[in-house]
Amino acid sequence: MTLQAIARRYANALYDVTTKNGSVAQARADLSSVAAVVEGHAELTSVFASPAVPLTKKRAILEQILATSSGLSADVYRLLMLLADRDRLTLVGDVARAFEARVMQAERVMAAEVVTAAPLADDRRAALVAALGRATGGTVTLTERVDPSIVGGVVARVGSIVYDGSVTHQLERLKQRLLSEA
Repeated sequence: MTLQAIARRYANALYDVTTKNGSVAQARADLSSVAAVVEGHAELTSVFASPAVPLTKKRAILEQILATSSGLSADVYRLLMLLADRDRLTLVGDVARAFEARVMQAERVMAAEVVTAAPLADDRRAALVAALGRATGGTVTLTERVDPSIVGGVVARVGSIVYDGSVTHQLERLKQRLLSEA
C-alpha cells in the first residue's frame, strides 16, 4: 500500500468521526494548521522521518507542539497521537491534503486548472466558473495559469476531464480535417 493510500485511510477515518460529531470544519482548520507547522520546519520533518529518533521522543516533540496550539479538536489530537504511536508523523501533510480532498468531495467542490493566453478579467472568470459548475454539476474553484502558446481561448482541467477550447487545438483539428479530406 502506498503512503498516499495510507494517508487517505487516516483522512477518511477522521472525516467519518468528525462528520458524526459535526466538527468537520474545526478538524479541517486544525489539521491544516498542524500540517503547515510540521511541513514548514525542515528540522522537524527530518526528526519525524529519522528512524534513529525513538518514538517516545517524536511523540514528546509532537505533544510540545500541540500544547502551544490553542483549541485543537480532540479528534485531530487523537489522530496525531495515533500517527506518532505508529511512527507515521511524516504523513501529517499527506493526511491533511487527503482530508481536504475528502471534504471538498463531500461538498461537491472541484478544483479546476485553467490555462489562458492572457489573464482573465473578473467578469470572464465568473462566467467561466459558472459554466464549469454547470458542466460538472458542482462548485468549481479556479487555479489560473497564463500560457501564450495556446494563442487564445481556454483549456480547463477539472479532475480527469479536459475542456480544450484553445485556438491552438481548434487549428490542429482544422488541419487534421483538411488533411483527411485531401
